Amino acid sequence: MSLVLNEVYKSFRQGDTEIQILKGINTKIETGEVVSIVGQSGSGKSTLLSLLSGLERPNSGQISLDGVELNNLTERELTSFRAKNIAIVFQQYHLMNHLNAIENVMLAMEVLKMNQAQSRAESFLNELGLEHRLTQLASRLSGGESQRVAIARALVVQPKLLLADEPSGNLDARTGEKVMDIFFEVVRKYKITTILVTHNELLAKRCDRALLLEDGKLRLV
Repeated sequence: MSLVLNEVYKSFRQGDTEIQILKGINTKIETGEVVSIVGQSGSGKSTLLSLLSGLERPNSGQISLDGVELNNLTERELTSFRAKNIAIVFQQYHLMNHLNAIENVMLAMEVLKMNQAQSRAESFLNELGLEHRLTQLASRLSGGESQRVAIARALVVQPKLLLADEPSGNLDARTGEKVMDIFFEVVRKYKITTILVTHNELLAKRCDRALLLEDGKLRLV
């Protein structure tokens, strides 16, 4: 899925003050490209991801995914489009603790009424090295295992666009490196257009391109 941002502005109001976060973002990301976005805390990275996912709308400008302009969609259309095309991996795992690993991964497929949910969930968990933890409750998984389940849940629906917000941020260095090795291997194997927000310079360098968000604008690092 190709992604085009054209003069995207976003601001928030605090009392009588309007705070401008994004000040005319322009960029294009090609289908299958893996791009990192880096920048200081408070630079607007999470705001930008919210716009790309359709959870927020820009004040002005266009965001187009494969020629579909998000601003032109109704809330219902946007919800349907997001469910079918976009997946998000957060720093927090957001697993259902009373469900096991397979059941957590199956949730997204059940919402979309996809066939063979259990076998697909098992296949992706195996690919992420969790074949021995398939029926383990999420509450009993380690941090690294939980993040791999979250990644499997995002990828199993075969999204066209994957948004990852500091996916290794809650993991120790060694576990984070292992999880991200698998992450990069899988997204490149399935040619998923991926945007990775990170403070980790080493992770940023592993992407096809690294973009810096600074003073409300994006530029190549």
